[in-house]
Amino acid sequence: MADVVAEAAAESAATAHALPRIVLATHNRHKVEEFQAIVAATRPDLMVVAYDGPEPVEDGVTFAENALIKARAAAEHTGLPALADDSGICVDVLGGAPGVFSAYWAGHAKDAAANLDLLLDQLSDIRDPHRTAQFVSTIALVVPGDASREGVVEGVWPGRLAAAPAGEGGFGYDPIFIPDGQEQGAERTVGEWTAYEKNAASHRSRAFEALAPLLADL
Repeated sequence: MADVVAEAAAESAATAHALPRIVLATHNRHKVEEFQAIVAATRPDLMVVAYDGPEPVEDGVTFAENALIKARAAAEHTGLPALADDSGICVDVLGGAPGVFSAYWAGHAKDAAANLDLLLDQLSDIRDPHRTAQFVSTIALVVPGDASREGVVEGVWPGRLAAAPAGEGGFGYDPIFIPDGQEQGAERTVGEWTAYEKNAASHRSRAFEALAPLLADL
């Protein structure tokens, strides 16, 4: 029996190794896991692998510019087709901020808890219905040696911000984001959603749906 299990494991590993690989240009473990789950649900023939190279300087002023910067760097470093996600929370009453500065809102330490606390403090006097916001994900695809294959797509997830965090799931601003479309009186923050629920509805899954045609021949 042990031999059968070992053979099955070896066959599974060999099959996975044979799949076409695409690198995700991030060192954020949560993003890697989220992308792997999203891709596995729609393109099980592709293997998303983590990026282990240097981080480029993200000096773009839009999500699209930063996504392309990261995807180009990962494609050049690994020689693999590369995906990069640049995403953030855009709060209407703040004119779309934090936006591209979401990960650094409380400083360059990228302290997620500090970012969330600062944003809540800035909105402390703002009441519904003026706490509307959107999660935005922009995904760039870069294929090494083929500039014509570069592409950028966007996914937007509308909702509003809670007055206090709720839930232990997700990461970043998830514990204060209440997506639109939930039953009134039973609304939950994304921090209270399961990973399956989030991956089926999130801004990243919406962007990945738009990306599908660009991945068709990988």
